[in-house]
Amino acid sequence: MLKLGQPAGWATAALAVTAAVALAVPSAMAQRDPAYEAARSAGQIGEQPDGYLGFVTSPTPAVRDMVNDINIKRKAAYTSGAPAGSTVEQFAFVTGCNLIAKTRPGEKYKAPDGRWLTRDSGAPVRDSRCP
Repeated sequence: MLKLGQPAGWATAALAVTAAVALAVPSAMAQRDPAYEAARSAGQIGEQPDGYLGFVTSPTPAVRDMVNDINIKRKAAYTSGAPAGSTVEQFAFVTGCNLIAKTRPGEKYKAPDGRWLTRDSGAPVRDSRCP
């Protein structure tokens, strides 16, 4: 079983989860409708290590509804796509690692210490357990 914080078998399990992510979870790019893109570009929302979108600033009702809808869809994808031997939370975590890695310069993401950071041209700060 994939357990966060345990290095034994982590790489193999992470690869399996990463492959499953590509097939099961709606990509951030597929979610880039105009309202979503505007909220990300404005720094109102960002990716979190837990695999869900978070609010960087107090959201408007429309942004809150949009993010809640996306997060519900992500939860459904994580629930149906978690590979045997891993939990929904583990699957979501690895997906969060990948979504943070795919952020664009200027977009917000949550660092492992809980701070919201803005992506620059370098690699984002990710959890040490990320594959």
